[in-house]
Amino acid sequence: MPTVAVADLEDGDFLLDVREDDEWKAGHAEGALHIPISEFVARYGELTEAVPQDGRVHVICRSGGRSAQVTMYLAQQGIDAVNVDGGMQVWESAGRPVVTDDGQPGHVL
Repeated sequence: MPTVAVADLEDGDFLLDVREDDEWKAGHAEGALHIPISEFVARYGELTEAVPQDGRVHVICRSGGRSAQVTMYLAQQGIDAVNVDGGMQVWESAGRPVVTDDGQPGHVL
């Protein structure tokens, strides 16, 4: 499975957060698209509309398990997708910003 380290992500990379609503509300990466894994198949069209043409989808969850499942699904659909190794836990520990919906500092559940 294609993976990428948090350290290799650049500003402007398309990030898909597949954590559940309570996790998202506690804190997320600014600018990420949120589609919980529990709703992913039903909301798949939101992703295809949002991803830049020929763009790569960087899929993230808390630690990497759920995002790995979504990454495999996207790859089967012909979408260039990579799993973010270590997920939001590594994102936060690397000092990357974690925010709430109103832009305040957040935390990873």
